[in-house]
Amino acid sequence: MSDVKPAWSNQFSADALTELNAIGPIGEITREWAWGNATGKGVRVAIIDSGIEGTHPAVGGMVRKSVVVEYDARGKTQVRIGEEQQARDLFGHGTACAGIIHAFAPDAEFYSVRVLGRDLSGKALQFAGGLRWAIENAMHVVNLSLSTSKQDYFALFHELADAAYFKNIVLVSAANNIPAPSYPSLYSSVVSVAAHASQDPLTYYYNPAPPVEFGAPGIDVTVAWLNGGKMVSTGNSFAAPHIAGIVALIRSKHPELTPFQIKTVLFACASNVTRRRKS
Repeated sequence: MSDVKPAWSNQFSADALTELNAIGPIGEITREWAWGNATGKGVRVAIIDSGIEGTHPAVGGMVRKSVVVEYDARGKTQVRIGEEQQARDLFGHGTACAGIIHAFAPDAEFYSVRVLGRDLSGKALQFAGGLRWAIENAMHVVNLSLSTSKQDYFALFHELADAAYFKNIVLVSAANNIPAPSYPSLYSSVVSVAAHASQDPLTYYYNPAPPVEFGAPGIDVTVAWLNGGKMVSTGNSFAAPHIAGIVALIRSKHPELTPFQIKTVLFACASNVTRRRKS
């Protein structure tokens, strides 16, 4: 258990939460329409992280491919990408994210893109290489529970985020756990997420005061971890896959929707938004 709340979570506390209205056609969008009876079938989800423990019960055997992105100064992009036969996680973080998404969308297929090592660190170019792989391999949803705060990489990640957006790929990015700029969560083309304290996985909020757009459970949540285990942890990292899981359901039921339209659906179905028809 943790008493330290991640950055931005105060935007979703009871005394700061803003109640909003969805009026007109948007007000007619319901959760039943958005993802009722969906299972994530047909949706490819990339987890760019520390890997996924493919045998963990929390991911239901849904890992379809596992790639490793390593730094290689000799290459054109300074990374080398290889495939591993058995998906594995070097830390536990990626498995935690995959487990959360699987609980929402049990039929969604996972693609493990390992860019972080045993100490949960890695180079920004590995991160960028993993994101590029996800774009080139036509993922539908990409969970990014990691970021870089280095201004030198602002343009690179902006370019990649836009490339994903225009290829109809939804990037769901966790905000930094400390109150400092980080990328790609600050870009308008991604779905940015911070943590709130509710334990109900389907309770999420829209924030009308960006940069963080949505708040989802991420404080003292039980998550999958290494060796088939689980633990209680806190962080914006665990809020992002809650939204990614919902996005996987929406994409499964409405594959024709664009990232822009999916953001609109997320807004309309947020727990602090009242839906009503315009009179």
